[in-house]
Amino acid sequence: MATGMQFDRYFREYLERGLSGGTPRNGWSYKDDITVLGTYDLFCVTGDLFYRDAILRLTKDLLPPDDEPCAHNIDQVSAAKTDLVLGRLTGDARYERRFAAKAAVLKDYPRTKCGSFWHKDIYPDQVWLDGLYMGMPVYLQDPANAEDAMRQFETVRRQLWDPETRLYRHAWDESRRQEWADPETGMSPCVWLRAEGWLLMAFVDCWQLVVQREHKDRLAELLREAVDGLLPYQDAGTSMFYQLPDKASEPGNYPETSGSAMAAYALMKGARLGILPMEYFARGAEILGGIARTQLTTVGGRLVLGGICGSAGLGAGPDNRTDRDGSVRYYLSEAIRPDNQHGTAACMMAYSEYLYSAG
Repeated sequence: MATGMQFDRYFREYLERGLSGGTPRNGWSYKDDITVLGTYDLFCVTGDLFYRDAILRLTKDLLPPDDEPCAHNIDQVSAAKTDLVLGRLTGDARYERRFAAKAAVLKDYPRTKCGSFWHKDIYPDQVWLDGLYMGMPVYLQDPANAEDAMRQFETVRRQLWDPETRLYRHAWDESRRQEWADPETGMSPCVWLRAEGWLLMAFVDCWQLVVQREHKDRLAELLREAVDGLLPYQDAGTSMFYQLPDKASEPGNYPETSGSAMAAYALMKGARLGILPMEYFARGAEILGGIARTQLTTVGGRLVLGGICGSAGLGAGPDNRTDRDGSVRYYLSEAIRPDNQHGTAACMMAYSEYLYSAG
């Protein structure tokens, strides 16, 4: 990839400024976890000690205390992934204990009536695609949870797959109480690219964790179906996907970096692992190349990654917002934040996959 050296420089500059690239932080969050995972992927594929040392340096004084309770919040469960990485890098049993404490939360985690982990206590009865990536790679560290995890993947396929667009909607409210929920189906009205990206990454990462052939085969089927549904929406000019992928012509819609990078990661990793045919690697590399070509620019002498949706969600949330109604207008009103961790971390993961296969 001609732009590989730009990515190398960008990731180094970013991490030298901090785990969030120098932007303000407000406590540990799942965005830190995915940045740790992306940096760890870079270390594993390159062997460059800069990335190992960055993880150890940047997490040293930022991690929550060992005894801090993990709430019924699937995003917080994701922090167990950082504990796994630190355990591998240091061999310190402390991180094994930290991981076990977070994983234990899932033993009595609240569920919908159909058996899926709900998103958070402030979002009862709701399943968001994001949560499959946050929780399932932690849950599946114990092989005994495989059957239950697969049932939850099947629930998402049944409740959130839209056969007309061949894409997944962002979320589902089993109770149908939320204003954004369709009164008949419970689905949210829009397809949000990053939510689709979280699910694609969950499919490919969890494929590595399940053992039974029937589970591997089913996750492979789900991944193939999902990427085959998404790829027709690829933008010819940028090789990326839009914030609302099935509404490219909507005023204000734009090629979005984080979800595009997540799709690139899933395509290239899926091909590397043999889940997808090898021609899907080229499609993933094309997407990543489009991100580098159109979104990685030099501003004030340093590289900046653009086109990243800062955040998106549904319902009032902790800030009592009134605008998160799941509408097209809402998703296109959320701020675009350069160097946001969602985009940088996903590009780290995708670029690592490119290096695995290209090297």
